[in-house]
Amino acid sequence: MAKPIDTLKRKMSPEALARAEEQTKEMIAKLPLHELRAARSMTQQNLGNILGINQGAVSKLERRADMYVSTLRNFVTAMGGELEITARFPDGSVRINQFEDIEGNTDSSRA
Repeated sequence: MAKPIDTLKRKMSPEALARAEEQTKEMIAKLPLHELRAARSMTQQNLGNILGINQGAVSKLERRADMYVSTLRNFVTAMGGELEITARFPDGSVRINQFEDIEGNTDSSRA
């Protein structure tokens, strides 16, 4: 029979618990869109209602490997987040902000 997670956590050493929490953070930081939506406890239908599109269109967006920045921003915003684009180089990272001022292209059908 499955044990409650709190029972298992109490049996873990502080080091093991810290490693598990770090691994969890890393996994969450690398979620594909459909898993991110699910982790936010949203259905495709819920998200579609917010975006003004149907469930099938949300499913299609989640499977896309390429889309407009504005479409991705709308998708993330609808889940309650904020999209940031960062370029990483060997000598440091730069936040790309030129897309932050683009107003309201919500036409997700062009994604």
